[in-house]
Amino acid sequence: MTSTVDSSRAGQATDATGGVAPTGPAPEDLAMNETPYPPLPSVLRLVQEGAHRLNRYPEHTAGTLVAALARRLDVPPAEVLVGPGSAGLSQHIVASLGRDRTEVVYPALSFEGYPLIVANAGCRPVPVPLDGYRHDLPAMAAAVTDRTRCVLICNPNNPTGAVLGRAELEDFLDRIPPEVVVIIDEAYREFVTDPDVPDALDLYREHQNVCVLRTFSKAYGLATLRVGYAVAAPAIAAAARMVGLVFYPGGLGQAAALASLDESAGVELAKRRDDLIAARTALRDELLAAGLPVAPSEANFLWLPLGPAAADFAARCRQAGILVRPYPDQGVRITVGSAEANERLLAVARTFAPEVSGE
Repeated sequence: MTSTVDSSRAGQATDATGGVAPTGPAPEDLAMNETPYPPLPSVLRLVQEGAHRLNRYPEHTAGTLVAALARRLDVPPAEVLVGPGSAGLSQHIVASLGRDRTEVVYPALSFEGYPLIVANAGCRPVPVPLDGYRHDLPAMAAAVTDRTRCVLICNPNNPTGAVLGRAELEDFLDRIPPEVVVIIDEAYREFVTDPDVPDALDLYREHQNVCVLRTFSKAYGLATLRVGYAVAAPAIAAAARMVGLVFYPGGLGQAAALASLDESAGVELAKRRDDLIAARTALRDELLAAGLPVAPSEANFLWLPLGPAAADFAARCRQAGILVRPYPDQGVRITVGSAEANERLLAVARTFAPEVSGE
């Protein structure tokens, strides 16, 4: 893999631990779940050529992108939303579901944005602890009441990388009242290899209270442009559009997303996906060989359940010029990076593991 560290991160940089990274060359950032690959050449050219139109407003309904997504997903355009990443669209949907129900059920530990999304919508959070690395779907279903506005599901789960299978998700959805919306966040869907993990669009076609979230930020490598999309029942989609921003995504974001859907771009993206999955497997094997615990992952990151040692490991990585994402007293999330970044991380892991084990 080619290193793609942004030179704008050189020098002093606040890292994911809240500390300050060492002064000097840009640190390897394995904290943000970004792809290690640069934009596709065709997408990069398109964005560069579009720079001379920065004085023009973008298509205010993103109609061309919506139509392209609708064709690709085989759903009507009225059921497609585009907006500021999957997280931003999640905020729009939660906020638009009305004021009669005031609670949101979600897994914990999961995407760190969920509590903020719930708070911004003026709702009461109902976090349900994980069962190991995975959602506890029976407990989440039991937490749904007549006050529940919606349920958030992250599949694969961020930060643990765990996935939910078809049968258990179908059983869960059968237990949820149709008036309670279930938002399935598939930001990392492209990295899944487990055949038992369902495409949430299939679940959507069977359950009209399901909303599906996806993004161009991860596998497609457009994180800085903030373009995501959702598929939802027409009434839910229409309400969420009223909450969203006009003239968003921006023109370059819309153009880059459209170019990413092109068949030729898809071939290169598939190769990059396969390369990253191979790197994920190799990195996990090496970390396990070093003596560190690593959960199975179907995403572009790995979860190390280090418990109280999480902060120390993150600090050691930071000293070595590597940024990872620690969760105090729980674990560390590590994005699969370039070959160089992964090797630097492993050098830290090989010296840290014997200290943790007491060897």
